Amino acid sequence: MTEDPQLARWQRFRENRTNALAEEHGWLSLTSLQWLTPEPSRLDGIPGLWHTDESTGLETAVLTARADEGLVFVEEGDPVDGTFAAHLDNEESLNWVRYGTVVVELAMRGGSYAVRTRDSQSPTLTEFRGVPVYDYAPEWVVEARWEPYPEPRKVPISTANPLVDGVHRSAGEVVFHRHGHEYRLQAEQGRLGDLTITFHDETNGRTTDDWRKVSTAAPRPDGTVIVDFNRAINYPSAFTPYGTCPMPVRGNSMDLAVEAGEKAPDAS
Repeated sequence: MTEDPQLARWQRFRENRTNALAEEHGWLSLTSLQWLTPEPSRLDGIPGLWHTDESTGLETAVLTARADEGLVFVEEGDPVDGTFAAHLDNEESLNWVRYGTVVVELAMRGGSYAVRTRDSQSPTLTEFRGVPVYDYAPEWVVEARWEPYPEPRKVPISTANPLVDGVHRSAGEVVFHRHGHEYRLQAEQGRLGDLTITFHDETNGRTTDDWRKVSTAAPRPDGTVIVDFNRAINYPSAFTPYGTCPMPVRGNSMDLAVEAGEKAPDAS
């Protein structure tokens, strides 16, 4: 029997997705999220003194440590011995230093510096055996129409962390019909024209996480775009409480049960 090429592509997609989640210091390795303050202080689980500094007019994150405390720079591999500063723009991240099995990620979120620890021995990672998914469903491969806005719109949104506000850069709307009803979902657009849709649906809180996302290739020259909901995936915040993942923009909620793609990590 000839294998369905669409099914085979989806199976490769799932294999790549599982491998990406299982990376040594990927999203499943997160073990903490800690915010920096102007006062030099110690953080849980890692040595050194950490703080923010605006004395030069450019806010930086500052780390002070001795070589014998065991911190080393991720990129150079040199011991951290002295005082060092790093600057990030909002939404940027930097895997800055390492401490044993832990990589310390510096992040700028919502205009504030935070440190996230990524431990390759985190139980969430070491016990990972894959994400539950719905069986492949060809009916959830949907042809839609792309309606770009004249200019992208910055729409304020909430995130998985109540302390962090987000912005959705809506480039336009993906429009499709299902059971006689029209759905319009705002999407962000990548540099290669690809689209990402963050959405709610009626499976949320039952078999799936509170929200998911699905990405597409760039729209065709005639404006059509294929949305394969079998490729809907969870944000990192489905696996860890230390994510600052964007929630759907208002209006990206469907009165549909999208029984395709990834389920909640603890779903049967």
